[in-house]
Amino acid sequence: QVQLVESGGGLVQAGGSLRLSCAASGRIFRINTMAWYRQAPGKQRELVAVIASGGVTNYADSVKGRFTISRDNAKNTVYLQMDSLKPEDTAVYYCTAEIQTWSGGVYSRKWGQGTQVTVSS
Repeated sequence: QVQLVESGGGLVQAGGSLRLSCAASGRIFRINTMAWYRQAPGKQRELVAVIASGGVTNYADSVKGRFTISRDNAKNTVYLQMDSLKPEDTAVYYCTAEIQTWSGGVYSRKWGQGTQVTVSS
């Protein structure tokens, strides 16, 4: 069984920073792409940032220049550094990863339980 556990959410004032972490554990052979999504009340879940296994990154236009995604492959962990936070960044943030549980197996997408980020004005 594979689990993704997020941490680091909370309440912060506009202009502040937070760092989210997401650690994968369990039967893991290899992790491909890792990403962060978010979902605000009444809105659809949206992609925030993605990082490939080799480190190539991509960001939503709304967070470019403010958020940084990174990963530690040795720890099976992905991070999201969020700077210059705005009230519109308020949402539940979810991490996701494409995980292969054995050599030759297929990759399956796993999701974390989500962590709340609230930015006050």
